[in-house]
Order: sequence, then structure tokens, then C-alpha cells
Amino acid sequence: MFPKTLALLIASGLTAQATQSFSNTGTTTGWDAIFIDSGTKGTVQQVTNVVYQGPSALKMTQTYDSSYTGRYHSEVHHYNAMKKGDTGFYGFAFRLEADWQSSPAQSYNIAQFIADFTDLDCGEDYMPGTMVEILGDQLVTRRKYGSVCPTSSQQTEYYNNLATITPGVWHKVEIQASWQSDISGFLKLWLDGNKVLEELNVATSVTDGRAFEFRVGLYANGWHDDKELKGTQPTRQVWFDEIGLGTAFADADPDQW
Repeated sequence: MFPKTLALLIASGLTAQATQSFSNTGTTTGWDAIFIDSGTKGTVQQVTNVVYQGPSALKMTQTYDSSYTGRYHSEVHHYNAMKKGDTGFYGFAFRLEADWQSSPAQSYNIAQFIADFTDLDCGEDYMPGTMVEILGDQLVTRRKYGSVCPTSSQQTEYYNNLATITPGVWHKVEIQASWQSDISGFLKLWLDGNKVLEELNVATSVTDGRAFEFRVGLYANGWHDDKELKGTQPTRQVWFDEIGLGTAFADADPDQW
């Protein structure tokens, strides 16, 4: 009986040490910033008619403008989400609009870790590390490592076709990462409870040790990067709910709050 009792005590102790460092249940309050690029028709709204769970969710909208040359962010930001040397879990639920046009494929970012490197004066301002994107009907992520400066030292590894995303259906994403600039790091990602990525013994962070923000929302990065709208759907809408960070999977899993 003693070993079983000891195991239960150890398990209880591990559970007690888990810490949810941030959570948001689909509200515009509680964020460090809400960001919409000036010059765009983007919006960030708290809504009650489309939710994953609870009374509200966040609805992000962006509209393409052929005369505009900037970026298209409609995001909420949580500062100091991670830095090199940290290990943590990060999660959220999201839903593409029911008539989301997936073809031809163009990238739409839905989450990213990003930091301001303007002070290094090497041509890099806000630089994202790991990003989570929708490309066509597929979930995509990446890891970035190396030195920030010169920018030619930055290395990026993409992971495409991780899972199919269904418009009009709520999906949930959980990420676990050990943020390391050497090969002691790892990156794991789950979609709807299924592990779709596990990269072990890899670099997952740049060498600079400053803190990165965690941002969720609609960033239509393909419009900027491709310098055009692909397809015939210039307005895009994505809903987000139950965003969480912490030291255990349950901290980031919307179904375990």
C-alpha cells in the first residue's frame, strides 16, 4: 500500500505546482493591448452569439484594400509570455467563418510569439518567432532560431499540412515548448486533442533572451507578403475563445478550465 500512497502524494504535489499564468474567456478586457493596424478596416469585438463556451468570445475581422501596402492585424496581446529558457503550455479555441474560402491557398496567421528588436538597429523591428497559421485548409506552424542580427543569421523551419481545418467549426490548439537556442529545446502542438507535431532536440528560440508577447487574432499576413489578395473573399472573420497559458496542459486546454 505504501508505494501506491506515495505515488498519489507525488501526483498530487505535481498537480498543485501547475500554474495558469494567464487566461481570458473571450473578452476584450484583461489584455495588455488590442492592436489593429491604422489604415485598415480591422475590428476586434466581444460577441455573445458565437462562442466556444461561456458567455462571450472574440471576433476578429480584416478587409483587404488593394491601395493599402501595410500589414493587416486584428489581435489581442499578452506581454511577457515566454523567453529563452522557459518551458510552458499555450492554448486557445478558434473558429473560421462558415464560408471561409480556402482555395487558392494564402496564409492567415492566428497566433504568434513576437518581440521588439528595434534597439538592435539591424533592420529588424518586431520579429515573430513561432507562429500558427492557416494555409489553404491546413494548419501550419514554424520555429525560428539563430541570432537576430544580422538578419541573415535567422533560421526558420516550417511544418506544413499538420491537420485540416474545417470552417464554421470550433477547433482548439495547444502548444508545449521548451524555448532554447540550442538543440535542447522541443516544440509540440495538438489540434482538437490530437498531437500533430512533436519536434525534439531542436532549437526553438533566438539567442537573444528578451521576453516575447503571445498574440492571438487574425493577421492576414499573406495579403502583405504576397502583395495581393488570392481568391475572391476580401473580408475574413475568425473567432477566438478560452486563451490560456501555464505550466501544465490543462492550463492551456479550453476543455479543462
